[in-house]
Amino acid sequence: MGPQELRRRGLLLAALAAGWLPRPSQAGAQVEEPLIDSVRSALSAAVANSAPPKPRFDDVEQRLVYLRWLGEMSERLKRRKSETQTRIEFLETIWYEAKRAGLEPSLVLGLVQVESGFRKYAISSAGARGYMQVMPFWAKSIGDGQASRLFHMQTNLRFGCVILRHYLDREKGDMFLALGRYNGSRGRAEYPDAVFACRRQWLMPGER
Repeated sequence: MGPQELRRRGLLLAALAAGWLPRPSQAGAQVEEPLIDSVRSALSAAVANSAPPKPRFDDVEQRLVYLRWLGEMSERLKRRKSETQTRIEFLETIWYEAKRAGLEPSLVLGLVQVESGFRKYAISSAGARGYMQVMPFWAKSIGDGQASRLFHMQTNLRFGCVILRHYLDREKGDMFLALGRYNGSRGRAEYPDAVFACRRQWLMPGER
């Protein structure tokens, strides 16, 4: 890919991140790779855990922080998801699955915005599916093989968060490289920059 094409793609992603253009699915997509048995077992266990996405808190202050986040994000997401119950369930699941995987909810929201524009049934040209544009081969590698389940909200968000956590561990904590690997464009800046730009839209006041 030449410099002009790279620049064109960078400008397009920046425009999409800013909300200037309607958003297609952006999965690159993740590259199928052999997984050693221990990694496959760990990822499969993380995906299979059936705990419901209802956060629990050790004290009142933590719960208040969560409720403030939920109220703020619900208001920001209203124009993209107008039905209140659907919006709240989506945000509850984002929080739960992000925290469960050791990720920032704001980063996961930014990734969903770039990948699918918050469209539950988005499908990319590469065949990636759902909110976090998960490739069907993951359902065979670490799930039950039913790719159609990738359109189920919690399943999709859990797969996406577990996969991103896996890539982040592989990249020794380097989120820039992990995001590139998630998109199938490791080492290029366009996709990570777009996700980081969208992440800023989902930060709470005072966060950086």
